Amino acid sequence: MNRLNVALLCGGISSEREISLKSGQQVKNALDPKKYNVKVYDPASDLARLVNDAKEIDVALVILHGRFGEDGTIQGLLDLLGIPYQCSGVLASALAMDKLMSKHIFSSAGLLVPRYVMLTKNASFDSVVERLGLPLVIKPADSGSSIGTSIIKDKTQFKQALDEAFKHSERVFAEEYIAGKEVTGAVIGNKSPYALPLVEIIPNKGYDFFDYKAKYKPGATEEICPARLSEALTKEVQRCALIAHKALGCKGYSRTDMILKDKKVYALETNTIPGMTENSLFPKAAKAAGLSFKDLIEELIRLALEDF
Repeated sequence: MNRLNVALLCGGISSEREISLKSGQQVKNALDPKKYNVKVYDPASDLARLVNDAKEIDVALVILHGRFGEDGTIQGLLDLLGIPYQCSGVLASALAMDKLMSKHIFSSAGLLVPRYVMLTKNASFDSVVERLGLPLVIKPADSGSSIGTSIIKDKTQFKQALDEAFKHSERVFAEEYIAGKEVTGAVIGNKSPYALPLVEIIPNKGYDFFDYKAKYKPGATEEICPARLSEALTKEVQRCALIAHKALGCKGYSRTDMILKDKKVYALETNTIPGMTENSLFPKAAKAAGLSFKDLIEELIRLALEDF
């Protein structure tokens, strides 16, 4: 039996490079060498080698986060090379990466989203507070893993948070802060996607929200799967995750972050390449559904080939 030639893309040049490398190593360890011939490609240095090897590659696993990985750029290259891959295509990846565009799409699909306003570098604190109240959240429009995101509780924090957000994007917005239960909904599948068990996220003391440090520092958050919700609310949140997945045009898999307050579900953002480290949420949701990490990776490969 011939082994499948797998191109594992990890690393890259975004601010999430180290997490991508860790995820990539875990994915590689899960692939049976008797079934898969795995070659690792770091887009930061190996794009020419990837192009040169394209005809020999059966499928790619894109384990990249942030810009030039999750935003559709590498997906476009793989499309040109005729290489199947496990994640969403160019358009869905770009739309999901852009939090402002995804808000418009979520709203048009009937999902609730927090109120928000676009910001300039000289934005007026008083004007923003008048529209959104306090606390509020400042976010870069197209940065992953909550990088550059800040919760603002008073005027003294505003300017520094604004400057930090603009370091990571040319487009920044403020969003109303909704104090509620944070959950994430994982979805898997192509033509008939389905929702996995929900994960409830509880940042520990010292973390205001599920930011970059809370995501990747062991012990920084408590993650409960399945989430402690009623059956009816669980189904509603899973329905919202599926709506977000389909509205953006995702394929393969996705993970949508949401906030629950007063039995209302607010969609925050969708990740088209969820993390695959030992602390990552998507593998936890898959495990709760009876899918081991090894089986999850093999299912993603199957979906990539099916779609192609």
